[in-house]
Amino acid sequence: MPRLLWSLLRAMPGTLLSAILFSVLAAVPLAVMPLAIGRAIDAAVGGPGGSGPGATSGPGLWTWIGVILALGAVQASGVGLSEFYSSRAWLLAATRTQRAVLAHAARVGAALPGKIRTGEVVAVGSSDIYQIGNLFEIIGRATGSLVAFGVIAVALLNSSPLLGVVVLVGVPLATAGVAPLLGPLRRRTEAHREQVSAATSMAADIVSGLRVLRGIGGERRFADRFAETSQRVRRAGVAAGRIDSWLSGIEVLLPGLVTVGVTWLGARLALAGDISVGQLVAYYGVSAYLVIPVSIATEAAHKVSEGAVAGQRVLGILRLRPVLTSPADPVALPPGALGLTDPGNGLDCRPGVLTVVVPAGPADQLADRLGRYVDSPVRAGWGTHTVPLADADLAEVRRRILLAHNQDVLFSGALADEVSQGETAHGGTGHGGSLGLDTVLWAADATDVVDGLPAGAREQLTEQGRRLSGGQRQRLMLARALAADPDVLVLEEPTSAVDAHTEARIAQRVARLRRGRTTVVISHSPLWAAVADRKENL
Repeated sequence: MPRLLWSLLRAMPGTLLSAILFSVLAAVPLAVMPLAIGRAIDAAVGGPGGSGPGATSGPGLWTWIGVILALGAVQASGVGLSEFYSSRAWLLAATRTQRAVLAHAARVGAALPGKIRTGEVVAVGSSDIYQIGNLFEIIGRATGSLVAFGVIAVALLNSSPLLGVVVLVGVPLATAGVAPLLGPLRRRTEAHREQVSAATSMAADIVSGLRVLRGIGGERRFADRFAETSQRVRRAGVAAGRIDSWLSGIEVLLPGLVTVGVTWLGARLALAGDISVGQLVAYYGVSAYLVIPVSIATEAAHKVSEGAVAGQRVLGILRLRPVLTSPADPVALPPGALGLTDPGNGLDCRPGVLTVVVPAGPADQLADRLGRYVDSPVRAGWGTHTVPLADADLAEVRRRILLAHNQDVLFSGALADEVSQGETAHGGTGHGGSLGLDTVLWAADATDVVDGLPAGAREQLTEQGRRLSGGQRQRLMLARALAADPDVLVLEEPTSAVDAHTEARIAQRVARLRRGRTTVVISHSPLWAAVADRKENL
């Protein structure tokens, strides 16, 4: 947790310093305003620095009015700028945490679902980043309140040591009064966060299998399960909220008692003639103001507690390590066309040709070997100039060898953007992803899919393309893989969800489009074997 906080602090020092500076300018004038008002009253009715009967020398009424107006102007400016920079700190902390989590999740890659629940990642983006942002947002206001409290304490000690001591002792005690509730609050917040994660995971599973659930009539049963889970989330939230309500009450009660004590003591001193009427008003105003720093201190303690829970969840994701990493001293893959050979099973996919592989076992396992998603002895190159994929930089392998799994998914967004996004992610070294949208849609026989949508290529796809049929999704995913135009394209059962006529057209068009480039199709279909340059049986 400290390392995460330190990395975020280093990323925005200017914003945090500005938030602290302007929070001080907002808090200090408001804190000393009662003292200036008290002096103005004394200047009006007589007393130390007053202009009435028995008044002593000092600034006059109009001088103190000017001071009050100046304090108000500074305080108003400070509030506006403090809100701006505190909100900016919140936004930067939240977005940078989110980006760090997403970037690391992408680095962990396909191993992520086996290491953590889907709901954990979703809950970080939908809840935890806001708690971390709140932690940074409160820094400026808490610092400003602390400085203002110090200024008030010094002023009261100089004016009335007794009242100064009461404030110096009473306010810290009032603030410390919330400490016993922080432990239970954190535990209940953690329990609530765990229930939220479980509910999010269940919701993701239900949505992804909604079509199947409808087909077997299971919607009602899963709706009941989700309702039960939602009630557990509600009960955990109520339990945390109950402690939170106690905190809210105590943050008003304890400083209120300090205010009552200061007011009572100040009234006794005023009756005894030890302080003036203006000083009595000032001390009451100051003691009433002390509700604000105590409230902010309580809020800060609450946000620190929630931020600590959220930070631990974020660190849980950031501690995950990918199954595969690049070697310390990677070897560059040979330039130009690449072939793939697998000494483990004798597979030989030559560069620049379309090879159809009929696997003896599961197709996805062979595809993972060729794309280096598992450790294997697969080599890239040709002839005597080959390099083990395990010795190459993983980023270069991903850039030059694209594996299109049959289990891949479509993301939400415009169809044209979804299909062409692979161009920038996996552009090959020799061709640079130069294939246009119309070309890849034609090759994947997906032009009719686009033509049948109301907005055509600008149609907004839902997550995983759920409004499309299985065959339509598969053709669009094939078009996305073709648009990347990599040096080596590995396709795993790319036409398993389409009819034979469509599959024949796709096989012929892909063979034509990829002529001269290395293409490996793992399939049992004789239609792919009919257009292949080479066929391998394992």
